Amino acid sequence: MGRDKAFIEIDGVPLWQRQLRILERLAPAEIFLAASPRPEWNDGDYAIIADAQANCGPLGGLVTALQRSSTTHLLALAVDVPNITRHYLQSLLELCSHGKGVVPVTDRYEPLVAVYQKHSLRIAEQFLADGYYSLQEFVSRCVAEDLLLEHRVAPADAALFQNVNTPADLAVIAP
Repeated sequence: MGRDKAFIEIDGVPLWQRQLRILERLAPAEIFLAASPRPEWNDGDYAIIADAQANCGPLGGLVTALQRSSTTHLLALAVDVPNITRHYLQSLLELCSHGKGVVPVTDRYEPLVAVYQKHSLRIAEQFLADGYYSLQEFVSRCVAEDLLLEHRVAPADAALFQNVNTPADLAVIAP
């Protein structure tokens, strides 16, 4: 995109604020923003947490959020999936059990719109320590160790997972 996707606006609202509003409506015990501190983020009742390790992609933020979380499950929501809804996220939370989280599956795992069980932290930290940052492989390991349930995304819900990675993606989402 050539700029920080968090500040791209759709209908006059930056992506980070859109996602934050969705999370707030779920009334979680706590909200974290896994990002570098910025003055714009100092207005809310949430913590800004730095990645556990620099230059390791989203795994670093996920590790820090799992470390910081005081609950049994952590809902991860990427900033660049603006079509996701509170209702869909609520449905994912309802699929979780005490010992398992849930990951949506389209043509691949959707690891940044997923609910992780706190015990996933052990695997995430090991991946980070090994310098292996693939979220697809991390999720695959969590599924294999029975920490995550796979949830096939219905065709009618596939558009919820449209990422904003290019100006063309943005044009499709916000014409």
